[in-house]
Amino acid sequence: MARFDSFREFYPFYLHEHRHPVSRRLHFIGSCGVLLLVALSAWQRNGWWLLAAVACGYGLAWIGHFFFEKNRPATFRHPLYSFLGDWVMFRDILLGRVRW
Repeated sequence: MARFDSFREFYPFYLHEHRHPVSRRLHFIGSCGVLLLVALSAWQRNGWWLLAAVACGYGLAWIGHFFFEKNRPATFRHPLYSFLGDWVMFRDILLGRVRW
């Protein structure tokens, strides 16, 4: 198991684990769904939408890993860095730094 002393060290590994374009797209769509469901939860003042947000985000991401990347999600080994990686990659896709 690789050990990372910082997120800066981890992020290149994270991107390497997301080489397949379908996987990156599923991550991006899942993150969009998370944002919408969190907003819906706040608007309706219903915490159940937060559970749906978690299911949406992780569900689509894990489909990408298990069926397209054929690897194990970094969430299992590096949960905090993986969570941060999802949002940094989301931003980088929006900015055109990572291919959609």
